[in-house]
Amino acid sequence: MLVIVVENAPPRLRGRLAVWLLEIRAGVYVGKISRRIREMIWGQVQVGIEEGNAIMAWTTNTEAGYDFETLGSNRRIPLELDGVKLVSFLPPAEAQGFREANESA
Repeated sequence: MLVIVVENAPPRLRGRLAVWLLEIRAGVYVGKISRRIREMIWGQVQVGIEEGNAIMAWTTNTEAGYDFETLGSNRRIPLELDGVKLVSFLPPAEAQGFREANESA
């Protein structure tokens, strides 16, 4: 199972995602696809997201049973702790600093 959620995504990217996945809510796409297709779709999201942000989560053989990747600026950032992926929630001021640091890198 694959889930992709996009915010502030351009219409052409949303249309591209709708070719491969089912849009069950505005900006929320789901499907069951192979690893190769998942990586191809994520590559298209990386190229087309512009000023928006995205997250992709999929089932995999890990302790949690899933994995995820994020893209773009957001107050929620992935954090790995003892081999488990968690999500850290930054205060608004820190999120702005984090965003600026990542844009300059």
